[in-house]
Amino acid sequence: MMVATGERRMKKKGHIIKSIDPGSIAEELELEPGDRLISINGNEIEDIFDYEYYVDSERMLMLVEKADGELWELEIENDYEDPGITFENGLMSDYRSCSNKCIFCFIDQMPPGMRDTLYFKDDDSRLSFLQGNYVTLTNMKDHDIQRIIDFKMAPINISVHTTNPALRCQMLHNRFAGEALKKIDTLFAAGIPMNGQIVLCPGINDGAELDRTIGDLARYLPYMESVSVVPVGLTKYRDGLYPLQPFDRASAGAAIDTIEDWQRRLWAEHHTHFIHASDELYILAERALPPEDRYDGYPQLENGVGMLRLLDTEVTEALMEYGDAAVKTGCADEVPAETLSIATGFLARPYIQEQLDKIARRFPQKRVLLHAIRNDFFGEQITVSGLITGGDLIAQLKGCELGSRLLLPAAMFRSGEEVFLDDVTRAQVEEALSVPVGIVGSGGRDLVDAVFGTAEDGPVIYEGYELKEI
Repeated sequence: MMVATGERRMKKKGHIIKSIDPGSIAEELELEPGDRLISINGNEIEDIFDYEYYVDSERMLMLVEKADGELWELEIENDYEDPGITFENGLMSDYRSCSNKCIFCFIDQMPPGMRDTLYFKDDDSRLSFLQGNYVTLTNMKDHDIQRIIDFKMAPINISVHTTNPALRCQMLHNRFAGEALKKIDTLFAAGIPMNGQIVLCPGINDGAELDRTIGDLARYLPYMESVSVVPVGLTKYRDGLYPLQPFDRASAGAAIDTIEDWQRRLWAEHHTHFIHASDELYILAERALPPEDRYDGYPQLENGVGMLRLLDTEVTEALMEYGDAAVKTGCADEVPAETLSIATGFLARPYIQEQLDKIARRFPQKRVLLHAIRNDFFGEQITVSGLITGGDLIAQLKGCELGSRLLLPAAMFRSGEEVFLDDVTRAQVEEALSVPVGIVGSGGRDLVDAVFGTAEDGPVIYEGYELKEI
């Protein structure tokens, strides 16, 4: 039922509708882009979580202001169906920026002159739920925590770093950072699933402090489901910043010893390994990656925990499928011969080479050249593929043998787009290097499929298959 009240509003409130899905309830009700959602069931909508909470119902009363100022009161029997509305602001409110000045903050180590979005520090619990971002809890009020509990927003990903309140204040450069840890107690009492993250800084929160932090967080089991430990990333742009040192083989090994000791204890008591070192820590310590069953199903994959182990498993499985199909069809020897190339960061180079060697042993017709790109833009201590710029890529691959096409991990590009951190585009790389460029997805199967593709295939956009810098 629709009622046109004929009223006019002097002050613009509500949330502007960007688009309406064809065939949706909203289209049937003649809602249009430019209309404003004012309230649902008499409740003003604070953000996307209010909206999702209220539309998840059998029926609702929606108040909408049309573009001409007329108010429509819509009684909707939606039977838990999404009305089909997209708003101009995805969160339906402003993004919350970080109020800390962490001693390890990567954004503070960015050079000037890059696009504005790269300098925005988000610390928004809603993005933690929607996109998996990690939050410090320092800019959250009791109202925000209660909304997480009321709406059952989970999991909430928390940048803990240390459970020593005084040290946390120092590391986050925020006098409220230690007090904010009490919000974990509230979430735990309400049974809200959480994940934790520790950015490890040598001489600051490692050693006995790391041991303390793991022990404290383990008390939140089972609702604190997993915790990752990643080494601090240091660029060459640190003038005037806190004097941090990079990890070396010994300090990375010591951190792994602490983590693996806790893994053994927690597995025996809780049947979970809980605390996980990133792939980068194992590489820095020059130690073999853990076996697959140590990763507990890869809950910390986006923090670079287990990415290389999973890549190995998926490449092996994909090659078995390719081999079985080739034998069944009798075309094992008909795979076209080709030379192609892949670029990566120095950190993952030996692991990617191992996968390419497996492909070559099974299908020697495929000759894949691997090029590791040195990070001149951020500094040589940054070795992950996700922070390689288009400029460095072009400069170092010019004159190299690239074959019929060049494959790049999607981690090098802005999410869902074909643009590097320095705004160089995929098309510009193709033009500069005179070679078609394909963008490889996150999994081992994606890598194998890309190698067996053709130069004419369009790029596949996924998340990158390599390590994520913190």
